[in-house]
Amino acid sequence: MSMNKSDQAYKTIGEVVEILDLKTRSGNKTSTHTIRYWEKEFKQIKPKILSGNRRYYNKSNVDLLKKIKYLLKEQGMTINGVKKILNKGHSNHLDEISNKSIRADNLRNKISNISKIIKDLKNLK
Repeated sequence: MSMNKSDQAYKTIGEVVEILDLKTRSGNKTSTHTIRYWEKEFKQIKPKILSGNRRYYNKSNVDLLKKIKYLLKEQGMTINGVKKILNKGHSNHLDEISNKSIRADNLRNKISNISKIIKDLKNLK
């Protein structure tokens, strides 16, 4: 199968697993079945299926999978919860949520560092 220039933007399912850094609970790399499962559950993911049933994912597919992974794995949402968000088309709002939660984590780290410094200073007396 020859890929033309525009097809190089597409990733194989194996590459997508690498990009998303999907791991099982035991910390091993997951097989591609997680992505296949999400693809069945979330109709918004539409890979290009080419010869021999090989799947190719474009950038918007990969970005969508990143959001799904973030909501399921980081936020601990259910498949149905994520479906509701995706079906309402709040994906821009999602970008904000993920950016905000990253900022909130940074802020929490700063606060705990500051309180540690204050405690250390008290101990110096």
